[in-house]
Amino acid sequence: MPIYEYTCNACKKDFETLVMGSFKPQCPSCDSQDLSRLMSACGFVSKSIGPGGAPQVSKSAGSSGCGSCASSNCGSCGMG
Repeated sequence: MPIYEYTCNACKKDFETLVMGSFKPQCPSCDSQDLSRLMSACGFVSKSIGPGGAPQVSKSAGSSGCGSCASSNCGSCGMG
């Protein structure tokens, strides 16, 4: 059951809500269903054993945005 972030097109408030099945969310401020879903950043930590048995920890860039992107192709992440 994912949590999605939305912007209400009627009152311009941002909010997040749990979406189950065919549930149609509505704005908690004005009850409008005229919404736009936002791109959410996700994050995770991956732990593994690297070369020579040394532990490695990789973190996603969930809190970074396009301003800190090192890619030379804006289409690579779907944001461009």
